[in-house]
Amino acid sequence: MPDTQTPTTELTSQYTAQVASDLERNAKEQERIAAEIDALQEQLRALQHDHTVLTHMQKALGTADTATQPTPEETAAPSVPRQKTDTKSGAGKRARAKRTPAMQDGKAAEKTTSKKPAAAPKATAAKAAQPTLVELIRRHLAEQSEPRSAAEIATALDQAHPDRTVKTTVVRTTLENLVAKSHAQRTKQGTSVYYTATNTPEPTIPAASAADAQPKTN
Repeated sequence: MPDTQTPTTELTSQYTAQVASDLERNAKEQERIAAEIDALQEQLRALQHDHTVLTHMQKALGTADTATQPTPEETAAPSVPRQKTDTKSGAGKRARAKRTPAMQDGKAAEKTTSKKPAAAPKATAAKAAQPTLVELIRRHLAEQSEPRSAAEIATALDQAHPDRTVKTTVVRTTLENLVAKSHAQRTKQGTSVYYTATNTPEPTIPAASAADAQPKTN
């Protein structure tokens, strides 16, 4: 009896280990497939979003597409033999007459769409006419009677020019560039840094020029 029970126990252990291994492999396979399903669902949502955007664009461009796409009468025209009676040829002329307004509408749509981008250069010129951030900062510093921090300058420019996005980090970088070029001065009070405009020295007159400027006596 003991000899019979020993092979049975070993066989049971082998089956138990095999079942545990199969269960673990099954769980890992489920996780892998679930991850792939999530990735495919994400791709599907992205494609659906792109499809919606393209559909709206197609509707917005529906006028131009209608002018370029063949009409049902135009697609059916080649199937009619040319050796038929004059009645069908007259119908073909009427079909051409019906297509003519559509072609004219398409040309009109092309003219209107071609005229719209003409406003872009005006907007570009208007932006080019606006002063740069460097000019605004230098002008603001010149108007101040005491040092200002980068945050104070950014707040003042943002209030004076609400149509522009003025960030403190950009203002601080611009101020440091002005300091490097000797167009502004930097002072530090504790942990705070303040900036002032550089006073432009008056031009000195050379000695020879000063002698020439004096009136000559005979």
